[in-house]
Amino acid sequence: MKKCRITVMRMACYRDLMARYENPLEHACDMRVGQVFIANGWEKPEGMCESAWQTMSPFVMALAHGGKNFYNGWMKDERSAMISCNDGFRPVSFLIEALDEEAD
Repeated sequence: MKKCRITVMRMACYRDLMARYENPLEHACDMRVGQVFIANGWEKPEGMCESAWQTMSPFVMALAHGGKNFYNGWMKDERSAMISCNDGFRPVSFLIEALDEEAD
């Protein structure tokens, strides 16, 4: 089983949808563009958002176990996936890449 690198690539914010549908929140997300997490196999990295992890964990598990070429050529690098969290108001896009390094 391999380690996987998870990089925060982009963060969006749909203020019009937030104003219309969301109850005000004091704090919603701790992610930062460029932030990198290393998953030891398919274990959730420390500091990773639980909601984002629930969305991406099947892809991390597959990549960690040698899976590749999701959806018949979706990604240029077949050992990667671009996944967004499920927050419809402020989605975060993550690049997940299988590393050559073995998990502990």
